[in-house]
Amino acid sequence: MTKIARRILLLDTGNEWGGGTNSMIELLKRIDRTRFAVTACFYHSYRHGDSTLREALAAIDIPLLILPTRHQPWWAKLAKELARGLLPWRKPLRVAAVFRIELAWRIRPRARALAELLREGGYDLLYMNNQPASNLEGYLAAELTGVRVIQHCRIEPRINTVERDIINRIAHALICVSHGVRDALIRQGVRRELCHVVHNGIDTRQPFPEPQPLAGVVSNTPVIGTIGSLIKRKSVAHLLHAVARLPQDLTPHLLIVGEGPEATALRQLADELGLATRVTFTGFQKQPLPWLAAMDVFVLSSPSEGLPRVILEAMLLEKPVVASNVTGSKEVVVHGETGYLYDYGDIDALAVHLADLLRNPAKRQAFGDAGRRRASADFSIEAYVAGVTKVLEAS
Repeated sequence: MTKIARRILLLDTGNEWGGGTNSMIELLKRIDRTRFAVTACFYHSYRHGDSTLREALAAIDIPLLILPTRHQPWWAKLAKELARGLLPWRKPLRVAAVFRIELAWRIRPRARALAELLREGGYDLLYMNNQPASNLEGYLAAELTGVRVIQHCRIEPRINTVERDIINRIAHALICVSHGVRDALIRQGVRRELCHVVHNGIDTRQPFPEPQPLAGVVSNTPVIGTIGSLIKRKSVAHLLHAVARLPQDLTPHLLIVGEGPEATALRQLADELGLATRVTFTGFQKQPLPWLAAMDVFVLSSPSEGLPRVILEAMLLEKPVVASNVTGSKEVVVHGETGYLYDYGDIDALAVHLADLLRNPAKRQAFGDAGRRRASADFSIEAYVAGVTKVLEAS
């Protein structure tokens, strides 16, 4: 007798393409379609370079539903302004009041619409690809319908007591991309038995890309780089300041791959620091690996991560990594073996580590070799898919 595939609705409430989207796509490419029939559900078919999310999912035969959204009503906007005005010095009360307003006008109506979708589609499982605070409508919809729910938590979460109670009451499992993410959830009151660590993975057998040629960069000039959305949370400005503080005999080129709202400010900062002629801003790149291959050192200076896929890609391409010693990054980078960790925001320490690697090509090679071995042994895409599948089967 043929076993019927479980019908899964994948909910993602994000509005931009990031590392979590890439990891989701890699999972969907490889998940066993005879056991799991997945339909994706988003609020936006956001763009990824010259293509869209809908096109990317269609290419791997995953249908996409777009949920309707509505503008914030006048009463909700007024109520939030009143809460902020009446409680200017009582942040906990102010935040709680705004949250209650969001529940009333946005989250609960969305939950009812999503519940109707779950009923109409006959779904067995709701799988949410983000983090709990941004997926509350999914939890509430699951409770309305009796559908089992799994949360794939891809960043270090911050939840309030209402969100904690909703998770503990409704969730069947939370997939955590790192031990740090799991520990953060448990510290905030989520039941330990709900949390399962499944590291992000990478295709360790993919061929090395050829390095992207860098126009105007003299041959043999060492290249320091980073890849990611140019948003404040990524703290790319710290990298610019660190390069500006390097000794005068070290003049690497800086390669910044990505786009975002901080792009203009970062270009202005590079000019102010006297780095304008030594920095290449590439903008968005649909295929970032050739640019990563052009780097001699990869840097991730953000204050928090889940488990950054881009570090795994750098390690796979044998690049030493310098990263802030924060959740996610510190679980991947082995200090003094595959790269260096430094306290987030300590720009002088970042500059010291960069100087050390620039002066020691042999150390760069040793760290890169060790990084590739670690990525291949501990963060394979096969282990990632198997881990997620195990949680799906048990829920």
